[in-house]
Amino acid sequence: MSDSVNLPDRASAVIIGGGVTGASVAWHLAKLGWSDVLLLERQRFAGGTSWHAAGLIGTARASETHAALCAYTRELLADLESQTGQSTGFREVGSVAIAHSRDRLAELKRLADAWNAFGLGKMEMITAEEVANLHPLVRTDDLLGGTWLASDGMASPVDVVNAYIKGARAQGVRCVEGVGVEGFRIENRKVKAVRTQQGEIACEFVVCAAGLWSRALGRLAGVSIPLHACEHYYAHTEKLLDLPPDLPVLRDQDKGAYYREDAGSLLVGAFELKARPVRIEDIPEDFCFDELPGHVEEQLMPILADAMDRIPRLQRVGWRSFFCGPESFTPDDQFHVGESPEVRNFHVACGLNSVGIVNSGGIGKVCAQWLDKGHPPMDLTANDLRRTFVFQNTQAYIEKRVTETLGLLYDRHYPYRQYATARDVRHSPVHERLAERGACFGEAAGWERPNWFAPEGVSPVYEHSFGRQNWFEHCALEHRAAREGVALFDQSSFAKYLVKGPDACRALQRISCNDVDIACGRMVYTHWLNERGGIEADLTLARIDEETYCVISGAGAARRDLAWLDRHIDPKMRAIAVDITAQWAIFGLMGPHSRALLQEITGADFSDAAFPFGAVREVEIGCVLARAARVSYVGELGWELHVSTDQARHAFDRLLEVGADHGLRLAGMHALDSCRLEKKFVHFGHDISDVDSPVEAGMGWLCRMNKEIPFIGFDAIARQIENPPAKRLLQFLLEEPSKMLFGHEPILKEGTVVGYLTSGGYGHTLGGAVGLGYAKSDTRIRREWVESGDWEILVEGERIPARAAWSALYDPKGERMRGGKAAAR
Repeated sequence: MSDSVNLPDRASAVIIGGGVTGASVAWHLAKLGWSDVLLLERQRFAGGTSWHAAGLIGTARASETHAALCAYTRELLADLESQTGQSTGFREVGSVAIAHSRDRLAELKRLADAWNAFGLGKMEMITAEEVANLHPLVRTDDLLGGTWLASDGMASPVDVVNAYIKGARAQGVRCVEGVGVEGFRIENRKVKAVRTQQGEIACEFVVCAAGLWSRALGRLAGVSIPLHACEHYYAHTEKLLDLPPDLPVLRDQDKGAYYREDAGSLLVGAFELKARPVRIEDIPEDFCFDELPGHVEEQLMPILADAMDRIPRLQRVGWRSFFCGPESFTPDDQFHVGESPEVRNFHVACGLNSVGIVNSGGIGKVCAQWLDKGHPPMDLTANDLRRTFVFQNTQAYIEKRVTETLGLLYDRHYPYRQYATARDVRHSPVHERLAERGACFGEAAGWERPNWFAPEGVSPVYEHSFGRQNWFEHCALEHRAAREGVALFDQSSFAKYLVKGPDACRALQRISCNDVDIACGRMVYTHWLNERGGIEADLTLARIDEETYCVISGAGAARRDLAWLDRHIDPKMRAIAVDITAQWAIFGLMGPHSRALLQEITGADFSDAAFPFGAVREVEIGCVLARAARVSYVGELGWELHVSTDQARHAFDRLLEVGADHGLRLAGMHALDSCRLEKKFVHFGHDISDVDSPVEAGMGWLCRMNKEIPFIGFDAIARQIENPPAKRLLQFLLEEPSKMLFGHEPILKEGTVVGYLTSGGYGHTLGGAVGLGYAKSDTRIRREWVESGDWEILVEGERIPARAAWSALYDPKGERMRGGKAAAR
């Protein structure tokens, strides 16, 4: 039964959407003591997409954050009945994943390594014979092995929702069905009320947890929430009288299928590689506990044909039903959570990409804690709504992209894999010139960026694997050019902002941990910190004149950074921030020969005396007046050249023309990443985030504790300086050159896991795979501890000896770092 439709005039928080996510947020807010929460559901609780979920509780993830969220949900579902009196139907039957390809087996090994390092459970690698023993229906003659996770299971989705609702109501939450939201009242870019069919409800917070309807609701508030529904399929067999009720969940990801026992039947679910999108206008207005007509023959039947080969018994049974229902998917297969950058106190918790039940407890908890404390309780950088871009919310983009992201949940997660859909959205002004010269493009924040260059006669196309990929040697040549000669990188995708006004310096002094009150014509590297000392942004600032700064950040950080500026520039200060990313191209000219090339092309003096590190000067490149900044993300002599977009091709052509006599080589983002790893330069979102501090990252020198204007996070950093944390970012070099690192590999000291890699790649100068990662200890980590004992990195189940380093292993007399604003992989 629903509460009365007589709605209150106000509530502290209005949660929109009575599915499993919204119900969990309501229950967790109540657990935190929020007494006047209102949960609104347009039809009936669980009637949208939650009711037809398969209810799989599969917890293994390569991300520590996502693993923790899933593990929390698993424990909660096992205990929720004792707290609420409502069963969740949770059964711990375990799960088996199988591999009939070497690449899938390699991925499963890497997943098991990471999951086990988190300390949340034990995933075992098993043989084909053990697969047969655990799941006797499976044909195993072609299997190479698999994994077994005994603590996994399944639950009843409707019962899970009802448990959250019952628990929330018992603690005072109003949970109301049959109320549609028609709009919002926004004042000064802050949500003030929710408008419903029954009237307006004043509120302090809104949580949009409306599943596939969230995108449309967001638009009513002027908030971009990129997600889109797709057809999602499963089939039920007839009753199988001898089907064991405790049969483990089975995943055959290479065939896009999962299997579970369901009330005496076998349920076969599908994650086909090319999905069919469903527009919101094609879903009936009164859709509730309903299904779609779908395209069963095209989408589901090929999966079932493979299923009958994998489980031969399916060839001899009848099929009771074929189901198609809508599920929402996001552009990157990551769910959305957090406060919107457009409207304050408007939070989202949606876009669960068909794994909503297993994430429900975790996402409900972190969303509630975010509202309660005003900040995320853990590293949610990969899911923060600020990672997205407005163009991703256009119908053309999101409708194309989700045809791919549904299948990517089960397809192989190769390192450096690039999306194939919704491409060619953002181009550098020299894109066509790069393509003519063999660029193999990757995509980041919609930008087409050259990741590597194919020589003449080689096709610029990825051939993926978990070892050395087909571009390895080409990237090595680009890397060596940056180290030994001169390389040209197109860095035009980097985000660029202008902070301008009489109070620009004062505003940035408070926001930046470094001293940014520098002379005009200078550049400084800094972090922006939160009150807890965590790193919110990693960037450089160039002072153009007394009242103007140019801020350079990572391609994917633009909305996050601009939202941070918007929230933290004091409204009383005379300073504004403007996104100027599209107005400027950036060419990185890096390597020992960069000085000679620039001196020839400009006629200017680029000597150390005339052009020291951190200097910013205007220079002429042909007919172009450009801005040159001596800064480096590769650790060698180099300059970043800022050129007006309309003149970028002219400058680029001139650089190539003169560069030919200096051995200039075009280089891509993979080479840039390789070089920065050797220099122990960090990358935001991988090596540093809002839960990592500069002190922990070994970058405490960035924090100027004697500034006249204390920076945000000053007190937290002061405490860490006085009592250094038992966590430190280290660099690792594998002693076996043939092995590869990609990130998430566990770090072992004296045989005990002490952390995992946050990023990894190959160091062509160091001659082996290089990774960065945090090591943790019971006490303060000192250099002596790092440089003693035996260190290993776990790679596909094999312990590989490694050298651990406090400081960069590659550290010739080169340039200092420019920061971690380069490539998302």
